Formats: sequence, C-alpha cells, structure tokens
Amino acid sequence: MKKTINFYEFERAFVKMGRENQFTYEGKKALFEYFEQYEESTGYEIELDVIAICCEYTEYDNISDFHCEYDHEDYPDLDSLYDHTQVIEFGDDSFIIQNF
Repeated sequence: MKKTINFYEFERAFVKMGRENQFTYEGKKALFEYFEQYEESTGYEIELDVIAICCEYTEYDNISDFHCEYDHEDYPDLDSLYDHTQVIEFGDDSFIIQNF
C-alpha cells in the first residue's frame, strides 16, 4: 500500500526521525521536488526512507564547502560534478549531491 505525501509530511518525516537538521528547509524542498519529478518522469514510485536519503545525499552551501570533502582538482566546479553524480541545485549557490 502506498501513500502520496505533500511537502509538509515529507519535512515532518525528517523531524520524526531526528534528522531535521540533516538538510536545510530549502534543501528538503529541493529534494522533495526532485523526487516528485523523478516519479513523474519514470513512473516509479519512491518509498520515503529518511535514513536512506540522509545516507545517500549531502547538501553543500557552495562549491567551496564541497571542496572541504572532495578534491578541488578532480571537481573544480559544479559542472564537473554532473559527470559523476546527481546534482540538485537550489538557491544562489547551494546544491545537493548523491554521494559517490
């Protein structure tokens, strides 16, 4: 049995699992929209698993923040990331990647 949820329920699921600070509000909104678009384009329904999302995706404020964890030479800019992983851009410079 599947249940369709809205953004409020998506956001509250993070709170319920004690992961409310894993992503910013804007980041959760971007993830929610990404998952909705994915479902629409593929016809595949995604099961909401907050812990899996938190393990699989990471939010960065900007490319400099990203470079604290990944090599600057391998990934000098955001465009270079698109060849290696899923990138979800939002806000001015913020983005979420699927960890690799």
